[in-house]
Amino acid sequence: MSYGLLAPEIILTIVGLVIILLGLLITDKSKNMIGYFGAAGLVVALGYVLKTMTAEGSFFYNALVIDPLSQIFKLIFLIVSLMVVIASISYFKDNRNQDEYYALILLSTVGMMVVASANDLVALFVGFELASMSTYVLAGFEKKNPASLEAALKYFIIGSLSSALMLFGMSLVYGVTGSTNIPVIIEFFKTNPMMATNSLDIIAMIFLVAGFGFKMALVPFHMWAPDTYEGSPSVVSSLLAAGSKKMGFVAAFRVLVLALVAIRIDIQMTFAILAVITMTYGNIVAISQRSIKRMLAYSSIAQAGYISLAFVVMTQMSVAGGVLLALGHALMKGGAFIAVALVGYMVLSDNRNAKNLDDIGNFAGLGKRAPITAFSLLVFFLALAGIPPSAGFIGKFVLFYSITIEAVAQASNWLLLVVIIAILNSALSIYYYARVIRYMYVLPPNGEKIKEPTPYVVAILLAVIGTIGIGIYPEPFIQMAMNAASVLGV
Repeated sequence: MSYGLLAPEIILTIVGLVIILLGLLITDKSKNMIGYFGAAGLVVALGYVLKTMTAEGSFFYNALVIDPLSQIFKLIFLIVSLMVVIASISYFKDNRNQDEYYALILLSTVGMMVVASANDLVALFVGFELASMSTYVLAGFEKKNPASLEAALKYFIIGSLSSALMLFGMSLVYGVTGSTNIPVIIEFFKTNPMMATNSLDIIAMIFLVAGFGFKMALVPFHMWAPDTYEGSPSVVSSLLAAGSKKMGFVAAFRVLVLALVAIRIDIQMTFAILAVITMTYGNIVAISQRSIKRMLAYSSIAQAGYISLAFVVMTQMSVAGGVLLALGHALMKGGAFIAVALVGYMVLSDNRNAKNLDDIGNFAGLGKRAPITAFSLLVFFLALAGIPPSAGFIGKFVLFYSITIEAVAQASNWLLLVVIIAILNSALSIYYYARVIRYMYVLPPNGEKIKEPTPYVVAILLAVIGTIGIGIYPEPFIQMAMNAASVLGV
């Protein structure tokens, strides 16, 4: 059997191990070159994924599969990791532990990619833990910053709890079906439909939803996200919000959608309530935040609510809309956190002892101090609010349209109400995005114009190009998302 389809994971694993060895052999002054080596490895892996977007294959007794669903999420993980690594070349240029840092990013990316391909509950759990263990360390990488250590501790505690809940749900599923292979489990429930509604299976489903809910930061499983995103280094927050958070969604698509379609349990209303509460809570709380990172954290919670609408009707178009919105969110949110990191860099260049680097006051006059960063944030904020032409608009349009079609087909007033609430939430989010835009372009600058470091600019512009590109030319991306949804048989 050819393992060429697993080349991206193999490449990143080898590059990560080589980086660890290089860290032992080269001087601290030379370690900044490691970031370029890591970026090169990600570019090569990204090229392999782009070449195999429609490929199919299975490995290790069907524990891992390659299909359009796995490939589009691998694309998300690799793009986000590439942006983070490029931005980190400036962010961590004076850190003597850069070798460990870049190795952890690459290994966490491998874990995310394993989750995307997981066709077995054991492989799914191993992928989750590989990615999570790496990001726990990354969240606390600024060892002299108490906020970073607090973020890492909270993330570790809540992440461990979510892993325990997920593992317990998996153990119950195995106890009932006698298998950890997802297609075998689905087939078991198809042939034994009564088993799907007994109390043990319902409890298993609840624990799995709770475990995935923590990873996706859905209310009421969101409590770790704001503190973790705020306290982590801003480039790491980009990886957490734009990359690792998507693990929960691809796992939910792979497990929950397949299971629910197979056993035909009608829990539309449950997912609708969960999605509406999540998006509404995230947007309302984001309004009162002065910390831009906390604002983006609550905005990310709201975005998770939008994406989870895909589970409400579970048609091919709704799942495609959820996948497309996940791709757009990765670009928008990843770029926004990196831009916030650049603002923090500017503040520190003015005052080495400055605190609250992401306070909204530091964004005053950003349009004059750092025009590229300010324009990029403008693009990201408008896209997150769903303003065309942007990836955010296309994702929301496809998703909301799919639910509207289903509402008309079912003559369902409550489904139409869900769409209306989602649209109103998008309108509500414009308020807190517009507030930051006002600071950037209306208020006078609180410092001199500063040269924006090239690595930051490259990373941010990659996200800008992707965000606008999907909005202007959405057809190939919609087709990719539809191909991914077709894998699930919805």
